[in-house]
Amino acid sequence: MAPLSPVLDHVVIDVRDRVDEAMRCFSAFGFLLTPRGHHTLGSVNHLAMFAADYLELLGFGDGGTTRVEIARFPAGLNGLVFKTTDADQVHRHAEAAGLPVLPVQAFSRPVALHVNRFNLVGRSWEVIPQTRDARFRTTRLDPTKVTMGRVYFCEHLTPELVWRPEWQTHPNGACAITRVVVATADPQRTAVLFRDLFGGDAVTDRDGPCVMAAGTAQVELATPGAVAAEFGEAAAEPAGRAEYMAALGIRVRSLREAAQRLHAVPGVRVEPQRVLVPAAAAFNTVLVFSE
Repeated sequence: MAPLSPVLDHVVIDVRDRVDEAMRCFSAFGFLLTPRGHHTLGSVNHLAMFAADYLELLGFGDGGTTRVEIARFPAGLNGLVFKTTDADQVHRHAEAAGLPVLPVQAFSRPVALHVNRFNLVGRSWEVIPQTRDARFRTTRLDPTKVTMGRVYFCEHLTPELVWRPEWQTHPNGACAITRVVVATADPQRTAVLFRDLFGGDAVTDRDGPCVMAAGTAQVELATPGAVAAEFGEAAAEPAGRAEYMAALGIRVRSLREAAQRLHAVPGVRVEPQRVLVPAAAAFNTVLVFSE
């Protein structure tokens, strides 16, 4: 069976029962967030949509409704999601590769839209509110056996309800995800998972970390020492985990303008080629903004 193609769909920052706080926090960072979504699985979310991928803030639902796969993780960057057009094919491939894959899961969430329609009687345009369901199918690797976090594939059945132009222009200039950094004591061992999924050539060694191209982004597997050396006091807390997703890179149109937007964030570091928001200010996720 031919290997799958590694293209990033989105990443997930778990915010648990702090959804309102997360919405205010990331809005203050200059992200235009979508209205709150309510999954049929019980969780809620806000999205920062980019051209081809997005950042998801995922939390417990109304009334404290939880999902087991969220509740078992601390707050932070815990979801790495790849694109697929066929969740069943992914399941067959992962199963044939001997990977710990869970059954394909289907769910949805309502999306409120405002549709322009020409009124023939009044001879004028009017805005008509509509609600449609954004629908998804996912193939997930078992998070009790894949220790870095939730790694899964998402099949968008209604992408036109997710990637909407009105949600893709951000005050901070964000336009794409560039990197996802995973801290692991043994990058070569962790890389086996991605080689089993995407083929032996998918991951390369770059004089230290193992790197996998994933569309316009890359996934980097680095030792905790390397993560600490790059981010210092801004680094994420492992929270007792030996392997975890530690940092997220975001491309912006103008680093200077992004720096102006982020200058008031506690502990922010403005460097010549990037602006770094410490994990302590961003739900245990280092945010690295660059052009």
